Amino acid sequence: MSEMIKHECGIALLRLRKAAEYYFEKYGTWTYGLNKMYLMMEKQHNRGQDGAGIAGIKLKSKPGVRYIFSEKSDKPDSITRIFQNIYENIYSVAPELQGKKNNPEFIADEVPFLCDLYLGHLRYGTYGTYGLEQLHPVCRQNNWRSKNLLIAGNFNLTNVPELFNHLVELGQTPPGFSDTVTILESIGYRLDEEHERLYNIYREQGYSKKEVARLIEENLDVAAILRKSGKNWDGGYVMAGLIGHGDAFVVRDPYGIRPAYYYVDDEVAVIASERPVIQTVFNTDPESVKEVPPAHALIIKAGNEVRIEPVAEPVPPRKCSFERIYFSRGTDKSIYCERKKLGELLTMPVLEAVGYDLENTVFSYIPNTAEAAFYGLLKGIEDYLNNIKVQQLLTERDELTEEKLRKIISVRPRVEKITVKDIMLRTFITRDKSRDELVEHIYDITYGTVRKGVDNLVVIDDSIVRGTTLRKSIIRILDRLGPKRIVIVSSSPQIRYPDCYGIDMAKLGDFIAFRAAITLLKETGRTSMIDDLYKRAKEEIKKPVNEVRNLVKEIYAPFTAEEISERISGLLKEPEINADITVVYQSVEGLHKACPDHMGDWYFTGDYPTPGGNRVAVQSYINFIEGIDRRAY
Repeated sequence: MSEMIKHECGIALLRLRKAAEYYFEKYGTWTYGLNKMYLMMEKQHNRGQDGAGIAGIKLKSKPGVRYIFSEKSDKPDSITRIFQNIYENIYSVAPELQGKKNNPEFIADEVPFLCDLYLGHLRYGTYGTYGLEQLHPVCRQNNWRSKNLLIAGNFNLTNVPELFNHLVELGQTPPGFSDTVTILESIGYRLDEEHERLYNIYREQGYSKKEVARLIEENLDVAAILRKSGKNWDGGYVMAGLIGHGDAFVVRDPYGIRPAYYYVDDEVAVIASERPVIQTVFNTDPESVKEVPPAHALIIKAGNEVRIEPVAEPVPPRKCSFERIYFSRGTDKSIYCERKKLGELLTMPVLEAVGYDLENTVFSYIPNTAEAAFYGLLKGIEDYLNNIKVQQLLTERDELTEEKLRKIISVRPRVEKITVKDIMLRTFITRDKSRDELVEHIYDITYGTVRKGVDNLVVIDDSIVRGTTLRKSIIRILDRLGPKRIVIVSSSPQIRYPDCYGIDMAKLGDFIAFRAAITLLKETGRTSMIDDLYKRAKEEIKKPVNEVRNLVKEIYAPFTAEEISERISGLLKEPEINADITVVYQSVEGLHKACPDHMGDWYFTGDYPTPGGNRVAVQSYINFIEGIDRRAY
């Protein structure tokens, strides 16, 4: 992606299913679990660079001994920092751990962070402040082991005010107003409730208080807690949690908007946001790594039982398609194939854009995430050429000479490495007009690859969100090569609507597709429609959330996708650009064909999976008209 879009966070959960000495005997280290957590988090660093955190729980500590540990960092190299601190603390207490077998009781009681259960998190904050207090896991503490709760999530909720007010109505005084605090206190309240229910049952049966504590830990109904706490959550989420006595869980939203995968064997039970992470770290085949079903929770009991239980009513899945287009690592087999298919499906629109003139067209891509889609487009162009070659050979077979044959089979797409992402320039050092010149140099080009005034230049990107980097940097520097026409290809459809489930695309006015539609309305004498829609939106937003309609769809209704793409092309071309500019987008139908199991397309279609999405779209339009520069939820 040529533009920096922050997005869905990453989680990693690990339960060691054997005693600590087992891993020492087999793998020669007491830090087996920590080593695996480091790898799982490092291999998901693409999912969060605002900070990272990890928490661990020891299951065999004696009373009076610390058994919950956490470490966080909000620095750029946060993963490295937190693990350096952890290892330094471990070896400062027990320097002889390296290569020597120690008393397991000493490990359990005295050595920090050598735990049985770990929860890690990588944060991409989509709004607000970024500091240690905003990092996960977050903790709710209590003297009862089974009332301690740690939460880390990959989520955004659209109805935090309603959930917050519900907690207040229950008599709580939450220590902050955010979706993180609201989720923590919501689950915590139900945990306390379940705790009290079991306490009363066992006390009535005559058990001592100490015996009751043990029975509660063994019989805590985690699924019931999650059903009750999550019944009114509106949004996309994967929520992971640890309870102080050793139960752990991961719960996924009913629509499966956010991804979660798990793997269980005799040694470990693990959960991560991406399948290849587990495959690589635990050297297992993809079939062994399962997807946590939407509307379900994977629960790991302290006694080692692993089960999956329903926690919400099932609905048709609407898994996030942006995971497939861009966010998730392309090393996943199915994601790689889907990204190639997205490129391949653009073959005919691209050929039309260059007038089928392949002799005078150069193909390339915007590094680095568009590379797989580029290979797919290249395959489509090659298949097109091969069909032409076959027809030529069949038509001219009686007149073929060696020279003619060589000429026919030598035709192939012209492919060059045009664009190079140079360095992350510190453009904040200046705020005057010279900033645009600095932005322009984020990318560099390979000179001599395009014939000036003759060649078309086709470059594919995985998506076009705001268009700012294209206009300020990429198109300007590509124009230096002197192409006749620059064709910018997006492997995803036009982004038209705000996302409210975690991606940093929350402001309607940021989208170049929206700006193009507004411009077209003004140019075609429909300006009054903009004002009328604003008045109606002000009334619409007052309705109960389940009744709110996405009025923003009306902005795009008068125009075809091609008309909007043409207007986007105009917005991207600044006066000093010599080449003609054409923008080609993937169709929504093409997206669904390439990614059939990920039908979450609300940012393209405006068809939100939850009621809160429509309200966010309408509020975002109101904010745009009123000039309010903040997210709409």
